[in-house]
Amino acid sequence: MKRFKIKTVIGATAAALLLGACGDILEEQPRSGFEPSFFQTERGVYGGLTSMYAHLRYIYGQAYYYNTTLTGTDEVTYGQSADENFLVMDLSGRGAINPTNSRADALWGAAYSNINTASGIIENAAVVGTISPALIAEARFFRAFDYFQLVQTFGGVPLDLGAGELRFNTNPVRTSVRNTVPEVYTKAIFPDLLTAVNDLPATSRVTGGATKTLARLYLAKAYLTYAWWLENPNNIPTYPEAQRVDPDGHNAQWYFQQAYDVATTGIDDPGPFGLLDYYYDVNLGSNDRNKEIMLYADHTETSEFYNGSSLTYANGGAPDNFAGWMMTWNYTEIRSSSSSTSWNAVSSVQREAVQHLGRPWTRMAPTIGAIKNTFADKTNDSRYDGTFVTVYRGNWPKGGVANSTLYNANLLPVQPGDAILTFLNDEPATPITYPTGGGQNNVGAGVLPGRADFVVSPNGISRIMYPGLWKLGPYRTDNGNGLGQPNAASTRPFNIAKFSELYFVAAEAAVKGASTQAGKTARDLINVIRARAGKWRWDNNGNVAKVQDNSAAMVAATPATIDINYILAERSREYFGEGYRWFDLVRTQKWNELASTYQISGAAKGDHTPETITRTIQPHHYLRPIPQGQLDAMDVSLAEKRAYQNPGYN
Repeated sequence: MKRFKIKTVIGATAAALLLGACGDILEEQPRSGFEPSFFQTERGVYGGLTSMYAHLRYIYGQAYYYNTTLTGTDEVTYGQSADENFLVMDLSGRGAINPTNSRADALWGAAYSNINTASGIIENAAVVGTISPALIAEARFFRAFDYFQLVQTFGGVPLDLGAGELRFNTNPVRTSVRNTVPEVYTKAIFPDLLTAVNDLPATSRVTGGATKTLARLYLAKAYLTYAWWLENPNNIPTYPEAQRVDPDGHNAQWYFQQAYDVATTGIDDPGPFGLLDYYYDVNLGSNDRNKEIMLYADHTETSEFYNGSSLTYANGGAPDNFAGWMMTWNYTEIRSSSSSTSWNAVSSVQREAVQHLGRPWTRMAPTIGAIKNTFADKTNDSRYDGTFVTVYRGNWPKGGVANSTLYNANLLPVQPGDAILTFLNDEPATPITYPTGGGQNNVGAGVLPGRADFVVSPNGISRIMYPGLWKLGPYRTDNGNGLGQPNAASTRPFNIAKFSELYFVAAEAAVKGASTQAGKTARDLINVIRARAGKWRWDNNGNVAKVQDNSAAMVAATPATIDINYILAERSREYFGEGYRWFDLVRTQKWNELASTYQISGAAKGDHTPETITRTIQPHHYLRPIPQGQLDAMDVSLAEKRAYQNPGYN
């Protein structure tokens, strides 16, 4: 397969009723609009399809949208440098979510651009005569993909962009009507995905392209999510108002069964996809685009043009991949000493373009509960080690500091590569001595007798100091012997869909009553994931080989009866910080139960006293507000705009 390169030109289109424009790529020629005849050529169809992969970069890796998928959940709260966009998402009294600061607008604008392009291909490509059903199925997949993301986020959304439901629109329209949730699923998402499953190939036509297994995953996820919506266990309101009745006459249990059946078919008939042997390898930068990753928003360090971003510096904005900066605290403030007798501060951990470090923004922080409870087993389970950065090692020679030895905690000597600061796995038997304020190390980390590294325990995690998110850290091959380009956005792909999720979808459906196959009960499926998590080949934070198989212990520790809360805990261990959590808690209506309180220490250096914070999660928060830009674009009365907006956000 050829390497997939993305060339993007975003043009304005007549689908102006919805934010954004019909995104298209065709060499480097920007266009102000597209007629159906454009998609009646091979050039137009292939250009439109390429733009569909490119549009993913305007959503995934866009840090403000990333924030909306995590902040306010049991995984993540706001960090010390958070601005309004992050503060309000926490729902802890730091401001209210509104149509302007919600930043789910990143999804709305990019999705509707792409939906209109997809409709243009679906309607017109057959005229060309040389366009296969498989190519048209790629457009169907992406139209369904975008509608699925939209309906989960906003509730019912428009199927008519001005030319009729699911029709390609070429005329500017300043009005809009929202469809109901059942209409979006049964008219758009399910039909498109069923066709995509049927017509897409097992192996993608381009690297990273849509496949039959990918379509099965999203069909199973859509069935699962819609089943929960029909069941509505906690009476969460929907909008536009609609009875929880399926137009096709099926009940929630039917859809749970469909989710199980489709997901297990994907497991049994995986095509080129499958689980890797070790969890560590799934998110390892040098192993990107591996067989477990079925869809990603691509980037590259070989070309700024194909990367969609500068290779040397980025300010943070789509299509940059800068989500990984958000949960990176300012480790660059760590200081050691050049003297063994008195404290003479030297920067010992400098900003570097490597996966453990990268560019710090301190906008988001993991909760103490995520570190202590979600990842309670840090010995057998490799996923904590394969998720977080807990050891910050000296790299001062790369920054021009000539000293071969520095002196650190207890004025003990350290060499390059040694641990300078460590977030401990557990509370130590000997209490940590923390400084007042920043202390000698300048970041407020503590000291334990006999240790050369400064330390912080799980209870000491704060809004300004916390384990970093290794998963999303940068990976470059052009650093040479220096620090590389740590101020650039990540040139790694942002992972969107993983083969492993088929196991979780099937297991969740089984818990909800789906009839199961032999060897594929909820516990069986989860244990495939847990057994893999118990296998180690590398101690990430120890930076040393570790060949160890704890799979038997992991399987033995799995409860005999799996419930939804256990599924959600396993999903958090598997996908922490990847943008799944808000959708998981909203789908299962467990948000208030699992995330209404959390613990973290404050935003000042040296503050290591945990506080319990209460969130006010109201039923209307289960939908995000329609973006203000969409309302402003509509030429309708104020009353109609208010009726268009989700309740609670006017």
